[in-house]
Amino acid sequence: MRYTPVAAALSLLVMVTASVSYGAGREADPRAAALIAEGRSELASGQVQSAIDSFEAALAIDPGYTPIYIDLADAARKDGLQGKAIHYYREALKREPENLAAISGEGEALLEKGAVEKARRNLARLESMCGGECNEARELSAAIQRGPQPQVLTAEAVTPETVVTKN
Repeated sequence: MRYTPVAAALSLLVMVTASVSYGAGREADPRAAALIAEGRSELASGQVQSAIDSFEAALAIDPGYTPIYIDLADAARKDGLQGKAIHYYREALKREPENLAAISGEGEALLEKGAVEKARRNLARLESMCGGECNEARELSAAIQRGPQPQVLTAEAVTPETVVTKN
């Protein structure tokens, strides 16, 4: 009985401290941050597979840092792997449900797969969160206006049957 007020105060202190530290954004591990920077520069220069390798190495070092998942998803989209990109965006959304970049990226990846209605749902979610005035909502809206891009097949992907005729 004598310790009840002290225990209650201590419990309240722990709850407040935990909620403040949970809501605060955190920095990446310095080794992971170096790999993320390397991956972003590789992605910008068109070295998609090298960028993916750097991001995956950063993820192994700091698996709790959400922006790595978004970088991995962006790289997967550039590599034409929209399904894998959607997986990474959803993983980021599990960790941070209101991450605007993840919602927008997932919408664009869904659009690239042809799921226009699902992309519109992501746009509606973005508009409800930021009023349509954020960059992510504008980018997704513009992508939806353009519509899904047709897939381009290369000549190597479609080879004609060989037909032998006698003259």
